[in-house]
Amino acid sequence: MSKALFLDRDGVINRERGEYTFRIEDFDVLPDVPEALKFASAKGYQLFVISNQGGIAKGLYGHKEVEELHRVLVQKLSDFGVSFQEIHYCPHHESVGKCLCRKPDSLMLEKAIARFDVNPEISVLVGDSERDMQAASKVGVKGILIDSNTGILELVKQLA
Repeated sequence: MSKALFLDRDGVINRERGEYTFRIEDFDVLPDVPEALKFASAKGYQLFVISNQGGIAKGLYGHKEVEELHRVLVQKLSDFGVSFQEIHYCPHHESVGKCLCRKPDSLMLEKAIARFDVNPEISVLVGDSERDMQAASKVGVKGILIDSNTGILELVKQLA
């Protein structure tokens, strides 16, 4: 079994703007993220994005916009030799309906854990909301709560 670093997207990987981020011009990867993820990968962590994208359910944007942002993210990080095993996102929102994937539920994590033979006991989720911590707790992954838009490099170095 392997270890994983699960990351919330908005506020952890890219700048949290206080509104939905779905346009490329609004997508700003935080400065130390490439170095932090390269370090984590070198220490044997599989990397995953676990993100709620409820704006899809609300009709504010679509899967196409989210997937384009993720292509941009993957390209930016590949320039640093960093890649994700998978990027999971939940398109649902509780104002429109219920689901099992939207954090604080844990289906996105469960899928990644099962598919990539991840050991939850040696894995970590970094998030900027209590719902991230609740999702991590449900699957036995250590949750680390950070303030939005703070660097993760020092935190990642402490993990290894």
